[in-house]
Amino acid sequence: MGRIPVLFALVATVCAVTLWSPTQADSRAEQEALKAAEVWLALVDGGKYSESWETASKLFTSAVAKEQWKRTLTAVREPLGRVIVRKLKSKTYATTLPGAPDGEYVVIQYETSFENKRSAVETVTPMLGKDGIWRVSGYYIR
Repeated sequence: MGRIPVLFALVATVCAVTLWSPTQADSRAEQEALKAAEVWLALVDGGKYSESWETASKLFTSAVAKEQWKRTLTAVREPLGRVIVRKLKSKTYATTLPGAPDGEYVVIQYETSFENKRSAVETVTPMLGKDGIWRVSGYYIR
């Protein structure tokens, strides 16, 4: 129950991300991606799994079917219970991630305490779409 093997290697191999000191543009991207992640996580926290899938990136929705996503979150996320505290741990802008096409990503990690799991790390990875909108492309709990 400690892991949600959702999506692709980009989240599982976050440590291998190409990182650098953020520029002002990178910092703005991080803030926009952070907002997108928080809106998306609110859907997941509220049990709105179908909506979280529908608002995710094309990369996400092509990697996992909606019904599979709903089943996975029902099986893995619901037993954790409600979120007690979610605290931003890190956010890192990247243009390349293992197993993902080049683009603009922000790898965001939260230290999260759930009702039935005191300590977890959630990794949410929004990506910038061609339409200029940040959408979640990966989610992982450990």
